[in-house]
Amino acid sequence: MKIQEADAKRLLLAQGLPVPEWEVARTVAEARAAAERLLTRAEQVVIKAQVLVGGRGKAGGVKLAASADEAATVAEAILGMTIKGSVVRKVLVAPAADIVREYYLSAVLDRAGRRILLMGSGEGGVEIEQVAAERPEAIVTLHADPLLGVEDWQARTLAFRMGLGPQLKAAVGVAKGLVRTMLANDADLVEIN
Repeated sequence: MKIQEADAKRLLLAQGLPVPEWEVARTVAEARAAAERLLTRAEQVVIKAQVLVGGRGKAGGVKLAASADEAATVAEAILGMTIKGSVVRKVLVAPAADIVREYYLSAVLDRAGRRILLMGSGEGGVEIEQVAAERPEAIVTLHADPLLGVEDWQARTLAFRMGLGPQLKAAVGVAKGLVRTMLANDADLVEIN
């Protein structure tokens, strides 16, 4: 089962992972109110369509806003739009991040291997499927032990191979937290990307 970003954030937070604050809005008024609250701590907010398809940004479903009025205008444009056949019924509103570099790390159920698979890349911010097809060596994988999860040394190796040496401690915590999240929700077979 796939879940929306806002729901995934709740699961990650429950496992102690660092997750930036966010709010979910189903109406323009809710998006405006969320932006008013969040703009007290950030210069901009990001408004993201909550649909179970990729390519939200390219489809116009992810936009920035610098004021509550602008957030309302953006939310009005996104709510009700159709992205790859899915109608947007809610948006995530969060403080915009000043991104220096993006990485990709996900935990998925490897049905053939019957284990959780961590997949990472130092080439985040792009479609990971495209990276895997064009540059498979840029994808780092690690199977978690069904009983032990991911051990520290394994998570460190994964982090180094992704180019996360300077952020080693945080990367190890995130990798282990993703596996904990999968194990905690194992009965639901949740994929978190």
